[in-house]
Amino acid sequence: MATMPLREADGVEILTVLDNTIDMLMAGTPQAKRFFLHPDAVTREVLVAEHGFAAMVTVRSNHTTESLLFDAGLSKHGLMHNLDVLEVRPQELHAIVLSHGHADHTQGLMGLVERLEKRKMPLLLHPDAFLERKIVFPDGHELNLPPPDRRILSQEGIEFIEERGPSYLLGSLVLVTGQVHRSTPFERGFPVHYARIADQWQQDPLIHDDQAVVIHVKEKGLVILTGCGHAGVINTIRHAQELTGIQKVYAVLGGFHLTGALFEPIIPPTIAAFKELNPALIVPSHCTGWKATHALARELPDAFVHNSVGTCFTL
Repeated sequence: MATMPLREADGVEILTVLDNTIDMLMAGTPQAKRFFLHPDAVTREVLVAEHGFAAMVTVRSNHTTESLLFDAGLSKHGLMHNLDVLEVRPQELHAIVLSHGHADHTQGLMGLVERLEKRKMPLLLHPDAFLERKIVFPDGHELNLPPPDRRILSQEGIEFIEERGPSYLLGSLVLVTGQVHRSTPFERGFPVHYARIADQWQQDPLIHDDQAVVIHVKEKGLVILTGCGHAGVINTIRHAQELTGIQKVYAVLGGFHLTGALFEPIIPPTIAAFKELNPALIVPSHCTGWKATHALARELPDAFVHNSVGTCFTL
């Protein structure tokens, strides 16, 4: 695999715009600044949580800052409501990256485009993100996962950039991994996941469009942000190491998809791999699941920090 040099950033801020949980009284840490609790917080507009994920990534270099949106959450109103409460203007964003095409990471785009007016916004995604998908549960019931609406979004100012491989954003300060190489023996995908390909439903366990964002923070190491981590969070970390040629992992944040009976058996080898990697910060979010989150907190207490909507991680 060819190495892709990644410019060092002076620092990065990752703001959780949407996630599954919110705790208005959660204590902060030196790295995690919780959303300011206004004296009238219970009577004014407050942040909301939903089963989805979205984060704003702001990189700093040479006294300049640039930001992108990573994923857009599940609902049209949830993303824009929280951006408004957080006082983030869509015009501040330079690009959007989708971790994959599932609705809980994409549907908020329908609210965002209403605020872009005539501005063209680049959106980077893997081509498979446009596949129609579903989950077929063991009892036979199905959950439909509609893809982003290419026609409507392109009419509303979104400029799609489809890439299967890795690519740079924000002046080569951000690397989007593209399709992740699978190297672990235990991260084998999502066996009950299907995609409509050539007008036929086919098993789609590997979800090839799953990708992550990587930043190299000066004197610290790699910061890796996942959406769901369908490729496997450890696969994703190793892929980022191979791409950049940088072995030191400083922080891993996002969804690790370790929830439910299909994935709970891989919690122990995932934690064992995390212990070998020894990141300074681990922030499991979204689809990581209750059991995995508690196991990470127990086994890696010095690195673990709980997420909450509105938290800004300064790294």
